[in-house]
Amino acid sequence: MKSFSQRKGLKPIKNKMQIESMDADLRNRLWNALTVCYWNKVKADWLNYPENKGILTLFNKLWHNYFKYPLDTLSNLWDRTYQMIRKYFFECAWHEAYSFIEFVANNYPDKTVNRQFMDFCDSVLESEVSAYRFVGGRITQITSEEEISGIEQALATPLTPVRAHLERALDLLSDKKSPDYRNSIKESISAVESICIITTGDTKATLGQCLKEIESKVGLHPALKNAFSNLYGYTSSAEGIRHALLDEPKLSFEDAKFMLVSCSTFVNYLISKASKAGIKLN
Repeated sequence: MKSFSQRKGLKPIKNKMQIESMDADLRNRLWNALTVCYWNKVKADWLNYPENKGILTLFNKLWHNYFKYPLDTLSNLWDRTYQMIRKYFFECAWHEAYSFIEFVANNYPDKTVNRQFMDFCDSVLESEVSAYRFVGGRITQITSEEEISGIEQALATPLTPVRAHLERALDLLSDKKSPDYRNSIKESISAVESICIITTGDTKATLGQCLKEIESKVGLHPALKNAFSNLYGYTSSAEGIRHALLDEPKLSFEDAKFMLVSCSTFVNYLISKASKAGIKLN
């Protein structure tokens, strides 16, 4: 049976953010990073050129430790070897492609080249909205299952204004052609503003007023209330943190993702607390 999120058409967040997949654009561009940083350096008669020593070292490690092929199948013809690796990369599973680029980045003998390659890959991974980056030389997921679950839960809310803002925030964040991190952050913040208005019934309600109403009915730990107030206090302020944040000239995927995750989590929290307090949200 399909989950609620799937029935609502909201499950594709994992595809939008390329968490358990790798589309053709992402795979092609990662291959281009390999080509620019490694393959283009190879001379055709590759076993007879000292300049190819690094690549030969890498390929011996690939054959012995990664593919686990017999070393005597490593061809002395560069084109044949290259085509074998190219075929593998474009036919392997998405996670195997990540394993391959991670192995290359840690086994080519020139650390400067490897660092350039990892930086190249990171720029591709960000622009293609992958959930992975090189961290400490390892491919690491930067969007956890808990974060994904929180976003999906918030997107499934029947509260149309809240859902609309979060859907727009996700669309702007995951637009591979022209991501708009600034407006994604605005939409995430607007989702919090919307839930505050719905909770209090006051179109000018602030987060503080919303928390006060819930606190009066079910109670909130003072430390928790202060933490939320401090983190989201800028949602109703044109001159406070919100203004400073949105004036930041170099907002990134990580900034917009943090706000989407945080605002989604807070929406889920308020909905749950309001329900327990007997506050009808519509």
